[in-house]
Amino acid sequence: MESGRTVLIIPGLGNSGPKHWQSLWEASHPEYQRVLQSDWDRPRCADWVANLDAAISAANHPVMLVAHSMSCMAVIHWAATTGNPKKRVAAALLVSPPDVEAETIPIGPTGFAPCPLIRLPFKSIVVASTNDPFATLDRAKTFTGAWGSELVLVESAGHINAASGHGPWPEGERLLKQLMP
Repeated sequence: MESGRTVLIIPGLGNSGPKHWQSLWEASHPEYQRVLQSDWDRPRCADWVANLDAAISAANHPVMLVAHSMSCMAVIHWAATTGNPKKRVAAALLVSPPDVEAETIPIGPTGFAPCPLIRLPFKSIVVASTNDPFATLDRAKTFTGAWGSELVLVESAGHINAASGHGPWPEGERLLKQLMP
């Protein structure tokens, strides 16, 4: 990308379908790279973290992470286990992180709980909705505070995905640009 950064798109459960803002961003920015997982419906945290680590290690420039939902948890677990060696990750946009310890989490993912409440070793923005079915506003605020992130609240935006009407989501692209040096 033009700023000498590698943007990694990291989808959550189901791999962010074609109408999801992550897929639309990737389509309009061919230089963005999607982190692929072997199991999008019954993920194991260790596998997702390993695939994320491989993508970060393969990047030729400092990395900007764009994570949605369960992949936010993979980013947090990655940071907790690696500590961001060599400062490979410059920043992260963490959209709709789910409360992996809540009963609202779909059956399938394993190893994501408990959520590490650590200060992230890179700049980050958490985008949370006031009515996300997978995380209460209080829990999103707990994450943001623990991770040292900036919190951006979106009023009544659901899970900030295609199902909640967030097609190309230009506000999210502005937040990503805000994170870039």
